[in-house]
Amino acid sequence: MLAFSDLREATYCPRKLYYARRTDRTVPDDVEAVRELAHRYDELLSGDWEDELADNAALPPPTYRQQLRRTAETCPRFDALRDPAARDVLLTGRDCRGIAGKVLADPPEPSLVSPGNPPENGVWETHSVWAVAAAKALAWERETPVERAFVEYPAHGVVRAVDVTARRTAAYRRAMRTVEAIDGPPPRLRNSPKCGSCEYADSCGVKTRSLSSLLGL
Repeated sequence: MLAFSDLREATYCPRKLYYARRTDRTVPDDVEAVRELAHRYDELLSGDWEDELADNAALPPPTYRQQLRRTAETCPRFDALRDPAARDVLLTGRDCRGIAGKVLADPPEPSLVSPGNPPENGVWETHSVWAVAAAKALAWERETPVERAFVEYPAHGVVRAVDVTARRTAAYRRAMRTVEAIDGPPPRLRNSPKCGSCEYADSCGVKTRSLSSLLGL
């Protein structure tokens, strides 16, 4: 049974997953604090939880609340995300399992909570695979199609819908094959911007080059 987190890591870099499996993957307290914002939308919109917002949001509180209000107006299921049917749910599907931050009802849809930054539009490819994995697992449990998931970026007050399309499902299947094939250190990436921020760069031994060196300056 594959883990949601393994599929997400393998989509970013299979070699990173190889090293991540050999370390303590306990979620840090500061990450949990950011995720908790996703369960406090009512308090955040009303101006409560000011200290926690100032400590954990990526935006100043007035800007954050303005963004969260825009999200409330545009997200098709924001009311359900404010008061989900269940939270921190272990979903077990045919092929993978993992925790969904929220599960919505009528129709059933999972929501995943990321402590990171959202892209300008849509979601990151890693989060697309993550969302499809959660949707597939929920569909397997409920024995009903699940055509959409959500990814919340509570540090920014942003929620993105992820439709389970054929293209996204194909990426999810590729990630599954990648994880299943790992039986030793996968090949290193070469001159990838991903390596510069990777916490396993030293263990991996990858050599990165600066932009100036790549341009011959």
